[in-house]
Amino acid sequence: MGLVFETAPMQVVDRAEEVGLVGDLSPWGHRLLSVVAHLAYGTGTGVAFGFLRRERGRSAEEAAVGSALGVLTWGAGWSSWLPLTGVHEPPWEQRSPRVLLPVIDHAVFGAAWGLISLALSRRWA
Repeated sequence: MGLVFETAPMQVVDRAEEVGLVGDLSPWGHRLLSVVAHLAYGTGTGVAFGFLRRERGRSAEEAAVGSALGVLTWGAGWSSWLPLTGVHEPPWEQRSPRVLLPVIDHAVFGAAWGLISLALSRRWA
C-alpha cells in the first residue's frame, strides 16, 4: 500500500484530519490508521459479499467471483463516496496508472478473498 502513490485510505485519513474527525497523527499513526481502515473496509466488504453467496463453486469460480466483487467494491467507492466526501477526483478525471493499479490490486485481493472464503466454508461445512 502506498508504494506508487498515496492510496485512497491514506487520502481518507488526510481528509479526516482536515475536517477534525481525528487529531494530529504522527506519520506512524497516520500509516497505521490507513492500513487498519483499508483492511477493515476490504475484509468487511468481502465478508458481506460472502454472506450474499448462496452456493459455492469450484476454486476458479470463487476466484473469478471474488475478483469481480473486488473490482466492483473499488468502483463503487472510487466513483461515488470518495469523490463526494472530497477525498479525490472520480476515476474518469484521473490519469491511467492512478486508476489502473488499484483495479488490479482489488481484482487480486478479491480473488484471494474468494479462495479463502471457499476454503473456510468447506472447513466449517
